[in-house]
Formats: sequence, C-alpha cells, structure tokens
Amino acid sequence: MNTAGHSEATTHRGLELTPFRGLRYDPDRVGSLAAVTSPPYDVVVRPDGLHHLESSDPYNIVRLILPQAATPSARNERAADTLRRWLSEGILTTDPEPGLYVYEQQDGNGMLQRGIIGALRVADPDEQVVLPHEDVMPHIVADRAALMRATSANLEPLLLTYRGNGSTTATADLIERTADRPPLLATTTEDGFRHRLWSVTAPDDLATIQTDLGRHQALIADGHHRWATYRRLRSEHPSPSPWDDGLVLLVDTARYPLRVRAIHRLLHDLPAGDAVAALDGHFRVRRLDVPLAEALGTLADAACAGNAFLLAGDGAFHLVDHPDPDLLARTIPADRPAAWRTLDATVLHATLLEHVWRIPEDSPAHIAYIHDTAATVEKAERDGGTAVLMHPVREEVVRDLARQGVTMPRKSTSFGPKPATGLVLRALDL
Repeated sequence: MNTAGHSEATTHRGLELTPFRGLRYDPDRVGSLAAVTSPPYDVVVRPDGLHHLESSDPYNIVRLILPQAATPSARNERAADTLRRWLSEGILTTDPEPGLYVYEQQDGNGMLQRGIIGALRVADPDEQVVLPHEDVMPHIVADRAALMRATSANLEPLLLTYRGNGSTTATADLIERTADRPPLLATTTEDGFRHRLWSVTAPDDLATIQTDLGRHQALIADGHHRWATYRRLRSEHPSPSPWDDGLVLLVDTARYPLRVRAIHRLLHDLPAGDAVAALDGHFRVRRLDVPLAEALGTLADAACAGNAFLLAGDGAFHLVDHPDPDLLARTIPADRPAAWRTLDATVLHATLLEHVWRIPEDSPAHIAYIHDTAATVEKAERDGGTAVLMHPVREEVVRDLARQGVTMPRKSTSFGPKPATGLVLRALDL
C-alpha cells in the first residue's frame, strides 16, 4: 500500500507500519478464544505451564510457538504441519482485506492499554528507528529463526513503545474512535485481562496512522530476541519480500504508560546455601524469615540506596546489598556510562555470576530467566537451586540508555502488560 503516510515514513526513516491480512481463530471452531491464547513464548514458565495450556484446548497457540518433539528440527516441522492443518481445517482463517489492528487490554483494577498491531519495516540498527535496550542470546535467536522459517509466519507480536503527544495525536484520536465500535473479537483470559481487537482498513485512516508513526522512533519493550530474529531473516531474503517486515504492537506510553517489572534468575546447580556463603566479604547478607510480599518490600527499600537482590531456595529470603566498592571496580567494565555500571543487572552479571559464582550467563543448563516471582522461588525450592529476585528498572533509565546506543544485560526488564499470543497472526506467504 503506497500511501502518503508510507512515503513520509520512508523519507524520514521513521516507523513504517504496513497493513496485513490477519490470521485469526474462527471462534465457531474452537472452545473459546481465551482457551486458545497464551502468554508470549518466553513467559510460559510457571510449573507445568506448557502442559496446562496444551490441555486447555486442542488448538491452543502453544502448539505453534512452543512445539514439542525430540529434536529442534522435528519441533519446527511439527509446528509447520500443525499450522497447515489448522488452515486447511478452517481453525485459522484469513481476514478478507489488509488492515492494521487496534488492540485493547484491560484488567479489573482500572488498567487500560491500547495500541496498534501491524507489520513494521525491520530497520537497520544505525537508523535509530527501533531502539533495543538489552543484549540477546544467540541460541534463542537461532531457535526462533528456525521456527519462523519453518512456519513462514510471525506467530506473535513483539511489544514496542513510542512517545506521542498523549491525547493530541491523530493516531490516539483514531484509536479512541475505533474502540467505540463493536470489536472483531472480545475475550477474557484466565489472568483476568479483557482483550478486544478491531481492524482498521479505510485508506484515509491507514494513511493517518502511517503518517503519524513515521515521525517517531520506538523502544523495544518486549521481544528483543524476536526483533533480532526479524533482522536475521530479513538479511536472508532478497528485498522486497514479506520478510522486510515483522509483526509488532505499538503502544504510545505518553497516553498508556506500561508497567516495568523485573525478570528473575534461577540458578539450577547452585544451592542457596552455597550462593549465600560465596558472598561473604563481598556483599552484606541479611536473612529474612518473612512472606514473599514483605521480602519484596524490603528489597524495594534497599534498592533505593544501591544495588540489592533477594536470594531464595532454602525456605527463607536473603537480602543481598552493600557490595564491596573494590570488587565492583575490579569486575565492572569502566568504558560504559555510569547509569549502566550501576544497574542491578550489570552487577549481577559482571560481578556475581561471572566472578563470584562463576556461572555462564548464556547456558540454559545453568541459568533460567523467569518473569513470575513466585514461580521462580517455587522452582528454586523444588529443585534445590537459587532464585535471584530483582527490583525493576525505571522506564526513563531504559529509554535514556537505548538512545545512547547502550544495551543493558540480557533479560534486564519486563514491560507489560504483554499482548496475548493467538489473537492475530501474520502469515508471510499470503
């Protein structure tokens, strides 16, 4: 679609959002839309989470985003076969005309988030159009790329934020007007979130959105590995091709501020007692025999004064703070901005993991990254490992570092709410 908005975005090398024919579940062919959705692939981590979702409905989207088989190639082929079968059986159907999609999430506590789903041009890093703020793990990018190649589809949108002018932008007005119409779909998932989706297909409305977004850059809030995957796959296919774009949800955080939460670490082979003992002389450690909520409150207070962590896994919580300044000076690279050197994630990875505990950060056999706090503690206690609970970083710090081109350690933040997976997909061979 060659609208004036698309042309302006090209001229200014801003965000270029292209309409696409969404692939969606036929609500008459599945038990319920809520039963076929899932959190993003890297959030399905609670105990028995994958089994729970697979058993909730035979058509749950986890069979595509987390296929199960003996080998990686067999898993990807299974996902491709499943997608082809669901298309042939009419479980998934294609919308009749290309559009962008207004997506709304709302919980029972008054939180409301709205944004635009579309196919975004995959920009080069030096264009400063899409700003990452975290490093990625190459094996995860390779895994996601293999799955996308096999299925020839973007199975879930990643979450990007931009800073508009709040309620005064044309896109914001269009989103509000669209949300007054009956939606294409509405469902409430088991976490209590209500989801609604609308399509925007009128040429004038599409041009309005494209022109408006063409003036902005975006921050990756959730989906660094999928963005790196989009970039890899784009490089493999001669342009122009459908691989030039990737499925995203864009949210204006001036109007709809996101929540920023921490991503925790589970150290599989390090018992909590050993982890605490290794800190002697390096950090202050205080045992907390209190419930999780109270322990997290203590962590938040400690984080106001400096680097702080909670360790768990032996039935108690251990507040770790007041690192030895000489240890930090020896272990943290000095060639980065002060805001990066003082991040909790930097201290965790550069000082604790690498020098104190000597745990490789890129090995799934040694370390797991988990969004859910209680699940991290439960897994550590069940398996005899150590949970490292983090305090979240402020969004302003994340955005300032990204604008400087400085990436944070991998899995430093969790922005949310995240879009539900399974409400709209993008097939690249349509």
